[in-house]
Amino acid sequence: MDWFNTPDEPPAVTNAPLLVSELSAIIAGLLDDPRLQDIRVRGEVTNYKHHGRGHRYFSLSEKGGGSTAAVIKCVMWRSDADRLVFTPAEGMEVVVSGSVVVYAPHGAYQMQVRAIEKAGLGEKYLLVEQWKKELSALGLFAAERKRPLPVFPARVGVVTSETGAVIHDIRNVIGRRFPVEIIISPTAVQGEEAHTEIAGAIRRLTGLVDVVIVARGGGSFEDLFPFNHPDVVKAIAACPVPVVSAIGHEVDVTLADLAADVRAPTPSAAAELVVPDRNILLLQLQELKVQTGSSLLGRIVRAKEDVTGLRDRLRPQRFLRILDERKTDVADIADRLERGLFTRLERERLLLDGMRTALAGRSPRALLARGYCVAERDGMVIRGVGAIAPGDRMKIQFYDGSSLVNVERVDHDGNI
Repeated sequence: MDWFNTPDEPPAVTNAPLLVSELSAIIAGLLDDPRLQDIRVRGEVTNYKHHGRGHRYFSLSEKGGGSTAAVIKCVMWRSDADRLVFTPAEGMEVVVSGSVVVYAPHGAYQMQVRAIEKAGLGEKYLLVEQWKKELSALGLFAAERKRPLPVFPARVGVVTSETGAVIHDIRNVIGRRFPVEIIISPTAVQGEEAHTEIAGAIRRLTGLVDVVIVARGGGSFEDLFPFNHPDVVKAIAACPVPVVSAIGHEVDVTLADLAADVRAPTPSAAAELVVPDRNILLLQLQELKVQTGSSLLGRIVRAKEDVTGLRDRLRPQRFLRILDERKTDVADIADRLERGLFTRLERERLLLDGMRTALAGRSPRALLARGYCVAERDGMVIRGVGAIAPGDRMKIQFYDGSSLVNVERVDHDGNI
């Protein structure tokens, strides 16, 4: 026998039955298909039950599918259900996220849900992002267009639902801090047409108030969706007075918050922002009164010192003493001036006499007194005999007078 070339024998066929656990394991293995893990399914909520331990049980069916619609059972454990921001209602269309698993005790498959969102929210998120880009391009979120709030507003406008806690909270805060007139412009704050009402409510306050609060309480993304609408954003940007937004909770940020001049985390915080605290103002006023009083008292003390100084300077005895001192000073100055003037006059007199003597010595009249005379013809002084001839008529100027003479003869030095 060829032990090495013996053809393979077909495996023995067995009809041994599977255990239930084995079948469940096979099914569970098949459900590990990636197409059934971490998926999102859209459908209509039916048979919703909130278990006492916090778990949620419901079914998901095709919306509008009638009695023939496909149905899948769902479970959401408490650890995930505690994060729900809304309560699913019968007939509500939702999108659930989770994986398909087999529930061995019941021998059935079901979807284990980790998150639930209302159908259409994904599209709304994308729409909000699109609006954000468009409105940002228009400059409606720019920091440079933010306006400061008035320090002492006379009237505060509030755009919110006229029912509910929001307006109550705002009234309480303003009434406690700094009572002013509150003008409510009521509006729906959620719903399909809420954005139109909110924008209109903002415009209604034009010319009536000094500052506007746009507010609503907390809510889901869908509840706050109207405050993302371009109509609301543009109404806030066009408002002629500063706008404070207080929409949802602090973690909720809407496009209206980005357009507002100031964003407050809550309606109560918004009310605190728009009016001052009169108690603080009273304390500041008291401090100013004390400072003013101290300043005035200091000025009065200094004024008294000035008056006392003036009184001392103006007392008769002191005044007379000062006057005597001034008289003595004046007399001394006059004496020095007189002495200086006399000395100067003596010097000038001596100088003048010397000049007079010098001038007298050089005077032509002094020469004439010594026996000399001056001969003139036709008003001109004759300096030599060359200027005259016999028969000329001359004037002879003596020391004490003059005479007219006729020239009979002219002798030159060479002829003598």
